[in-house]
Amino acid sequence: MMETILLVEDEQPIRQMLGFALSRAGYRTLEAGDARQAQISLSETHPDLILMDWMLPDATGIELIRHIKRDSFNSDIPVIMLTAKSSEDDKITGLNSGADDYVSKPFSPKELIARIQAVLRRNTSRQTEDEVLTAQNLRLDKGSHRVTIDGNSLELGPTEFRLLNFMMENPNRVYSRGTLLDHVWGRNTYVEERTVDVHILRLRKSLAPWQYDKLIQTVRGVGYRFSPNE
Repeated sequence: MMETILLVEDEQPIRQMLGFALSRAGYRTLEAGDARQAQISLSETHPDLILMDWMLPDATGIELIRHIKRDSFNSDIPVIMLTAKSSEDDKITGLNSGADDYVSKPFSPKELIARIQAVLRRNTSRQTEDEVLTAQNLRLDKGSHRVTIDGNSLELGPTEFRLLNFMMENPNRVYSRGTLLDHVWGRNTYVEERTVDVHILRLRKSLAPWQYDKLIQTVRGVGYRFSPNE
């Protein structure tokens, strides 16, 4: 499967150059010109790695990395910082923010590709069986963001994946819509509680062909519960 890299860089010529180099190396690329675009992209997909420029129009790369690492559903994504800042203190700041590697501009595309490969290898080696959740023949792999039933892949959106992930991690407990919003969407996200119902419905539709929709139970007047043995 082709690995996906999110490239967060405000200078279009650099994005184009890096996009071309990454494509030639066999990677699929997503592009974001600022922090807001990057956050939108991360709400829609789960890349295998992020290349992050330090200086962005609406935030610093440092701030964005810290935000990503606080997000339990994206904190596993490795980040390589790209920047013209090359002092020792800058490198320490970048690495302490949560970056997995630090590459100073100007750099060779070949060197960057080698660093990407090294970071991805390290990240893969950190993945363990603890990252796989199961309920009967339903299997959720947090490392690859893949959900299968009897070996058949389910096409879930990022929100449905996060919702199923949270419920499988916390089985047999009833959660209100407000609590699910806090844990799955985040405390600083302002959406209506009925949004939860919409995504529960979508998730159930994805599980229904195997009759696994019954694992997600509605508790009238309270919220929802995941019952793995139902």
